[in-house]
Amino acid sequence: MNNKFLDKVYEQIISETIVKGGKIYFPYLLYPSPLHYLPLYLTPFIFSIPLLFLSHCKEIYSLNKEETKYVWTKYKEELTTLIDKKELTYE
Repeated sequence: MNNKFLDKVYEQIISETIVKGGKIYFPYLLYPSPLHYLPLYLTPFIFSIPLLFLSHCKEIYSLNKEETKYVWTKYKEELTTLIDKKELTYE
């Protein structure tokens, strides 16, 4: 497993995650979808939808399940921290 590449994938996905108007945009959700933007208070539910994340990582970055799990763990931890600290960029 190439952690250097996986860290870059994680950084790319977190950089594409945007908070706008009290909603959070997840780049791995299918568009158009009612889940494309979620109200911040519903974000805990997004952590129960890893299949969409798995599919995104496989299709876009050609990651396998083990690699995706590594990226998912880092992403989920960072996203939780950013939401708690309200450090995501509001656009």
